[in-house]
Amino acid sequence: MHPPEQDTEKFTQLLRQLVPQSRLLRVWKMPGGVSAQVTALEIERVDGQTQRMIVRRHGSIDLQHNPHIAADEFRLLQRLHSAGLAVPEPYFFDQSNEIFPSPYIVLEYIDGETVFAPLSLEDYLVQVATQLSKIHSLRDWLVDLSFLPDQTTIYQQKLHPRPTKLDDSLQEGQIRDVLEDVGQLAQRNQPTLLHGDYWSGNILWRDHQLIAVIDWEDARIGDPLADLAVTRLEMLWAFGIDAMHRFTDLYRTMTSLDFNNLPYWDLYAALRPAFKIADWASDPAAELAMREKHRSFVVQAFDQLK
Repeated sequence: MHPPEQDTEKFTQLLRQLVPQSRLLRVWKMPGGVSAQVTALEIERVDGQTQRMIVRRHGSIDLQHNPHIAADEFRLLQRLHSAGLAVPEPYFFDQSNEIFPSPYIVLEYIDGETVFAPLSLEDYLVQVATQLSKIHSLRDWLVDLSFLPDQTTIYQQKLHPRPTKLDDSLQEGQIRDVLEDVGQLAQRNQPTLLHGDYWSGNILWRDHQLIAVIDWEDARIGDPLADLAVTRLEMLWAFGIDAMHRFTDLYRTMTSLDFNNLPYWDLYAALRPAFKIADWASDPAAELAMREKHRSFVVQAFDQLK
């Protein structure tokens, strides 16, 4: 799908700033963009070489939470890329709204694909768990990431005040009862960098190798179990209960964390799809399957707390 002609003119204007004397060859929308508009550009540089890049224009919901999200994501990716983590290299950001009506960031185009039916599920789980443990091991330079939001604050904002309308189909009321009763979770693990939405749709592969983790707009600082719980639910949805447990066991062997609060973080992660599953599912059958697996996810967390 090609963007409107006026958007093409704006991308050409962007390139005049970013890569002077380059020529815009092709513009196309990337699939899967939910919280942002994602567009790929192919350009010809002055030396005749072609290059591709990604332009992410952040959406209104992200901007409400953080008006400086483009600058923050750019700074974060700079640090992660320089540390050798598998992330796209950031090239440029602009939050002046002079070209586009919302902030945007320009990133390296990575020639990979998301995978939801891996040839070897075991190898897939090992690589995904390994990459998550690497992200969570970046503690020494957290002072450089002080611009990122704090998971503790986000946790409290999610729980208080309680919404007037609850998604009873996902046991939202019962989940909130438990989390409100326990109050603020004890800090059992050293805070670290969290991706915030680490799931198969944000991981790129090439030749069965994990090559990049993308979409860092939800990054924050907090207990690594918060990230783990999100991925556990996504693994359950994508690959089933055995894969979820295997992924968790792999991650556990790669870290030295206190896992006592994991059932609480599971319940917190289970609040994310409230009133959203119908939009997230590809069809009614997929929605039903997601609801059934979500129910089992919540039950296992309740059982562990008992």
